[in-house]
Amino acid sequence: MPHQQELSMLRSELDMLMTERQQLLRICGAAAMFVAEVESEHLPEPVWNVAELLAESLNELSGETLQEALESVGAGLLADDSD
Repeated sequence: MPHQQELSMLRSELDMLMTERQQLLRICGAAAMFVAEVESEHLPEPVWNVAELLAESLNELSGETLQEALESVGAGLLADDSD
């Protein structure tokens, strides 16, 4: 019986982590799309450091993770809107 309870707790934890991962992928995907589209010269100077940190953080993601993040927000969204 203790094994069943442990398995149940592990499943719950895994479900929670997978949900959180999906949320983080959406955040990263949206941030990547924002960085790709923003014109940095139009950003207020106080925002530059934060924008640079965001861009550097996104660049640290593996290509596979970044691709998943973009797919999670429908990376074609901006391309479709520009027509």
